[in-house]
Amino acid sequence: MIGPKAIIVGAPRSGSGKTSVTTGLLRAFARRGLRVRGAKSGPDYIDPGFHAAATNAPGVNLDSWAMEPTLLEAMLAEQGEDTDLLIIESAMGLFDGIEAGEGRCGAAADLARRFAIPVLLVLDCSGQSRSAAAVAHGFASFDPDVRVAGVALNQIASDRHEQQIADAMRKAGLPVFGTVRRNAVSAMPERHLGLVQAREHAALDDFIEQMADTMEAALDLDAIWDAATPLRTPADTAGRALALPPPAQRIAMAQDDAFSFIYPHLLRQWRAAGAELRFFSPLADEAPPKDCDLCWLPGGYPELHAARLAAAGTFMAGLRAYARTRPVHGECGGFMTLGRALEDADGVTHEMLGLLSHETSYAKRRMNLGYRRATLSADCPIGSAGTVVRGHEFHYARVTEPGTDEPLADLQDGIGNDRGASGGRRGHVTGTFFHAIAREPA
Repeated sequence: MIGPKAIIVGAPRSGSGKTSVTTGLLRAFARRGLRVRGAKSGPDYIDPGFHAAATNAPGVNLDSWAMEPTLLEAMLAEQGEDTDLLIIESAMGLFDGIEAGEGRCGAAADLARRFAIPVLLVLDCSGQSRSAAAVAHGFASFDPDVRVAGVALNQIASDRHEQQIADAMRKAGLPVFGTVRRNAVSAMPERHLGLVQAREHAALDDFIEQMADTMEAALDLDAIWDAATPLRTPADTAGRALALPPPAQRIAMAQDDAFSFIYPHLLRQWRAAGAELRFFSPLADEAPPKDCDLCWLPGGYPELHAARLAAAGTFMAGLRAYARTRPVHGECGGFMTLGRALEDADGVTHEMLGLLSHETSYAKRRMNLGYRRATLSADCPIGSAGTVVRGHEFHYARVTEPGTDEPLADLQDGIGNDRGASGGRRGHVTGTFFHAIAREPA
């Protein structure tokens, strides 16, 4: 099946400007009246929010490690529906992933190779000149099945700097699609886990408009459009696109600045499968709707709002009562909130729900980052006992008191190393630090 035009925005490493270029291009092409959508390779669940804000169309993650090939094909085809241009933003460097078998390492290069999608390579040229062409040449020749269509030069200091690099690129046979001057666009804001979520960004639309203005002036949009190629996916992808079945018919979903990290493809697919999502805000002291069948606390930043959560009496009492009769599941920040106590960055301990018996701390922090393969120990909202679910973990908080609950899953990392038992379950309540992306076939 031939779909919209598609192009991947890649780079040699994180911090090269991919998100600014991608978000600016999405809005700039939308200004031309094109139907544009964005996607993110890999497990980063923050950038799809910026893509959605730039296009007024849903963003999505496309993860070659976590998603089976048929699921990946179906999700890519779905994201391309009613679309003229699909821009896929790479995570980290273009070829960065894990050693997990051909085409399953989680890198954007997997998508470029499998679906013959060309790459626009964004280069942070600060601190170098002609060497930038050597870097680009290396990326263009590293894998003959991954085609670099051209480069965008970022952080260019002067006309002379630009000319030196452009001349070297021509000698290397690589088209230059434009140059972005140093500090031409405001840096994406960051916080302790990385980028601020789109929902938290003050004056977000003005910020996106600024990025679009910059990219329209700096890059050759016509050349980028010409470089994009029609997306080709299998003609029949029906029935392939369910990453996780809906955990209930009516789902009470926490959503506010403390709870917002859930992969957008799950919410979209659950709705498509007929589930009803009812959102509530713990920070506004709201309890989960009583007519829902299940409550889900997604990840987020409860450590930044621990005092408000502890003081939210309606939320606390309502969820405790809810959990007596119906399932409650928490991921990452939601898992922390389900525990007995949470220590914030200042070392102040706050009472949490106590529906599970562990305690967590952001003051005694340790980074946990990477893919996870979880074999479930019991039935829970993300699958039945024995089901294998692939997901991702990224947090600095750590468990300081493990509690006495039964574990939820046995974990491996992305290359099969054992990470032991993880999460907790007690009665109707389950939780884990890892974010579920998709189940493995039985």
